[in-house]
Amino acid sequence: MKTIFVKPQSIEKKWYLIDAEGKNLGRVAVAAARILRGKNKPEYVPHQDMGDYVIIINAAKATVTGNKELDKKYYRHSMYPGGLKVETYADVIKRKPTFPMEHAVKGMLPHGKLGRALFTNVRIYAGAEHPHAAQKPIAVEL
Repeated sequence: MKTIFVKPQSIEKKWYLIDAEGKNLGRVAVAAARILRGKNKPEYVPHQDMGDYVIIINAAKATVTGNKELDKKYYRHSMYPGGLKVETYADVIKRKPTFPMEHAVKGMLPHGKLGRALFTNVRIYAGAEHPHAAQKPIAVEL
């Protein structure tokens, strides 16, 4: 069996819109990562950027189940001794409402050059407004 190579010029990229209001954070991230990867297309190959563009609106209104609002932790380190910072999901949502969604989507993409390229195709907004109406995004139901 031969390896499939699709020329980047022949790939038709569409725009998709996902409304995260009232939806589970992880479920929205899975749907976005699947579209970004191109797994919804019959010509999908794992080593190429076959995916489409994704717009996620109302990211700040995505829900988490159980007690994750207080139990889920986000870690970062300043690289100085004792520089570990820990924040809960509730604190992060107040400080930067789109970060948990960005973090979840990025974690579901490949970790390398391809994943970094794919992550540039997602736009995440905390509110309902977005500047991509001219691209005529297709609404995705979860």
